[in-house]
Order: sequence, then C-alpha cells, then structure tokens
Amino acid sequence: MPQWTILLPQPIAEKALGLLRAQKDFAVLVFSPEEKEKVWEYLPQAHALLVRSSFRVTREVIDRALRLRVICRVGVGLDNIDVEYAKQRNIAVLNTPGGNTTSVAEHTLALLLALAKDLFFYDRKVREGEWRSRYAYRALELSGKTLGLVGFGAIGQEVARLSLGFGMKVLFFDPFVPEGVLQGAQKVSTLSELLSRSDFVSLHVPLTEGTRHLIGREELRLMKPTAFLINVARGAVVDEEALLEALREGWIRGAALDVFEKEPLSGDHPLCSLPNVILTPHVAGLTQESTERVAVQAAEQIIAFFTREGESHEA
Repeated sequence: MPQWTILLPQPIAEKALGLLRAQKDFAVLVFSPEEKEKVWEYLPQAHALLVRSSFRVTREVIDRALRLRVICRVGVGLDNIDVEYAKQRNIAVLNTPGGNTTSVAEHTLALLLALAKDLFFYDRKVREGEWRSRYAYRALELSGKTLGLVGFGAIGQEVARLSLGFGMKVLFFDPFVPEGVLQGAQKVSTLSELLSRSDFVSLHVPLTEGTRHLIGREELRLMKPTAFLINVARGAVVDEEALLEALREGWIRGAALDVFEKEPLSGDHPLCSLPNVILTPHVAGLTQESTERVAVQAAEQIIAFFTREGESHEA
C-alpha cells in the first residue's frame, strides 16, 4: 500500500510523472486546472503538494491539507505560496532554482531585440501592404547601448552574458550581489542611477513586499524618453497604472511585458490597445526543454524528501 499521497493540481511533464509513479510508496493524484473541486476534495489526503505558478497555496488550502508535510513549487517564484504560514505549520517549502534560467534569459533577449528592431511594427506594416515602412528607420542597434538589470541573480547574470555578446554596456542594481561577479557588468549603487543611465531596463527580482511596485511613476519618470522597459519577473513589480501613463504620454518609448498584475490578462485591458508595448502570456520560462527540466527537478525533490536520499533545496 502506498504510504505517501502526492497531489498535483495541474499536470507536469510526463517524464517527471513517471519518476513519481515509479515510487512504490507514492500514490500520485494529478488533476487538470478545471478540476478545482476535486483538488479541494483530496487535499485532506495529501502529504505533498506539487504546484505550478497558477495554483495558490493559501492559508485555507494549508489548513484543509491536514497531513501535508511538503510543498514543492515547479519553478522558482514562491509568491503563490503562503510560505510563512506553511513554516508555522512545520511544512517544508521547496522550489527548483536554475531550471528555467536559460529559457527566461533567452526570452528576455528576444524581447530586447524585438523592441530594438521594432519587429512588430514592421510585421504589421508588411501585412497592411505598406512596404515603404522600410524607410521609417525605426530600428536600433544594440551595440553600444546600455542595458540596466534590476536584480542580478542567475537569470540576470545570464541576460548580462548574452547582452555583452551584442556589444552592450551592462549595469546592474542588486544590493545582495557584489561588484565583479561577472566581468563586463558594472554594479551601480542606486536604482535611480541605473534607470537614468539605461537605454533598456530589464527586471529580474522576486515579488516581495519590498519589490511590489518597485517601478512606479517616480521611477518611470527617471528613465530616458527613448528607453524601453522589460518585465519577465512578476507583474506587480511594476505599477501598471503608472506604466500605462508612461506609455501613453511618452515618458518612455516602449515596453515588453511577459507578466502582469492580474493574470490572465484580459483582451480588453488598456495595455492591449497600445502600439508601443509587446505582450506575451507569462511564457518566458516555458520552453519545451525547461518545462521538462523543472518538472523533473521538482519530482526529484519530492522523492528525496520522502526517501531521505540525496539533497532537497528548501526555499
């Protein structure tokens, strides 16, 4: 008889599910996002929760899961989990750092290039039959431009490494990372300095009470009117109302956003009507490769937790 019930409110990569199902002591319950009532029904049986970003592990969820011993996030960010309450209940909280670093960094570069080359403008014009748009001269070279990175963890450092290959100047602001961690990247002492000096600003910080609305009206006003903002971190790091004002009134030239204060973003959201913003559906970390990689890491974390073999990464 299985000893531990592993509950997944959403499916994960089949390779990872195979690892879990191969454990004779595990009963693995997998539900679709539409089966919220079944998830709620089976919570009292769960010894482990294996969750993705869209499932919120609230105080109510934790209180219902009376047998719960561990929560594992398939990914890095923990803003969908009440971590403090889980720890009060002596429930371990794990995550999978590094699994999607390459994917998120590459997506950041894709957005950076799309903004610099104004790809979506030219795509629209060609589809409209306006070939003369080639004489608009809207595209920029990345070489010689300054990229400012807010947050310089694994993803920020990989973005920096890739950007240096384009000949960009790279600044970063991160109180927790020392100067010299990556050759060619310069640390600045204040966020204000980074914002005022950068041609592109890219956000790579977790969502905490300290980073919520880190970029608001005052910060957007510090940016150059020719500058672009990129957010692949968490939507609430940016004050969306302030950003809308900045984009409409030309405080900055444009933005590229993969994350939003409220997800999913509705089709009638004001951002969707602006021509100077690129929108993607929180997909930066969801490549075919990284989706399997982080799922396998999460499965291995759960197996290690219950078998006491190997090491698990507690957040």
